[in-house]
Amino acid sequence: MTEWFLDGRARDTLSADDRAVQYGDGLFETIAVRDGVPRLWTYHVERLQTGARRLGLGVPTEGSLRSSLQAALDQAQVDRTRCVAKIILSAGQGPRGYRRAGDMPVTLLTGLTDARRLPDSWYRDGIDLRLCNTRLAAQPQLAGMKTLNRLEQVLARNEWSDDSVFEGLTLDTGGRVICGTMSNVFLIFGHALVTPAITRCGVSGVMRRHVLALLDRAEIDCHVRDVDVAELWAADGVFITNSQVGILPARRCGKHTWTPGEAFGRLAALLRESGIVEGPA
Repeated sequence: MTEWFLDGRARDTLSADDRAVQYGDGLFETIAVRDGVPRLWTYHVERLQTGARRLGLGVPTEGSLRSSLQAALDQAQVDRTRCVAKIILSAGQGPRGYRRAGDMPVTLLTGLTDARRLPDSWYRDGIDLRLCNTRLAAQPQLAGMKTLNRLEQVLARNEWSDDSVFEGLTLDTGGRVICGTMSNVFLIFGHALVTPAITRCGVSGVMRRHVLALLDRAEIDCHVRDVDVAELWAADGVFITNSQVGILPARRCGKHTWTPGEAFGRLAALLRESGIVEGPA
């Protein structure tokens, strides 16, 4: 179970009048905490603040976010060496109707739960994917953000119950590859990489951002653009990124198979050198 905190005090309820409950009006971040330190913290803060500005919400300061998280870490009964923090920024309580009251204070909730460890073999040999039937609707005004509205992802994730499938990939209504239900996706073609543009829909993940920065510094070509599903099947390799798991190679999606190659191994090494250590050393 997740332990929740509001204003430094334990709290496991939210008003039914809160706009997060009524309309999903807000944002969230899911942060990996390792050895008591929130990983990729700056990226998480920047995405949350950018999203708040785009939604017209009150923008929390980095200091308020950090102090809320630290208060939760100081009180929660979790393993602080390896846990998951979730920050929810809601538009707060307000009157009935879609229009927000102009003076509503935002609600900032922080939750902590123990982190799940994945098998080392998944990092070494790859994971199984599936292609979801649920399509993502185009909405450029929301693209990239982690809004509280996750119904498309809920529908997509509930398409399968086979535990051997770790993640499902989603397309938009135009048939373009966008991302996973909880991850971003990269395709490998020789020594170059491609990742879908997140301009119409999908979430721009912080681990995706970190990987793109690593690739740029290492002068490895990576193209951010529209990706047709046929390119997915033609790729030499595929891997997903996620704030909690780092990067995971894919080995199968339906009848299509891939093997982690030299390009993935080089990136995995770059990720470890940057301090992101998940799976076997």
